[in-house]
Amino acid sequence: MASSMINPHPAITPEGDDVVVVKRRVSAFSGSDLEIILRAKNIRHLVLAGIATSGVVLSTIREAADKDFQLTVLSDLCADTDPEVHSVLINKVFP
Repeated sequence: MASSMINPHPAITPEGDDVVVVKRRVSAFSGSDLEIILRAKNIRHLVLAGIATSGVVLSTIREAADKDFQLTVLSDLCADTDPEVHSVLINKVFP
């Protein structure tokens, strides 16, 4: 996949000095410069949402927690192919 976004919706197209991080692995941190960017900007609290609650969201949360970031998960903006797994993660594991 190219490093640029493919046909993004105009409402979420990066503008001006927006930072774009290319996600290369399941966790948004693995293989990217996300942590360096966040630390340089003194960002300590992350708000997460995404598809694959049991994959991308879980992997990113675990790594972010290990890196001592404060975390908020937007449960209504997460989804998984297995509703039961999604429910357990959102209601039992993430809190």
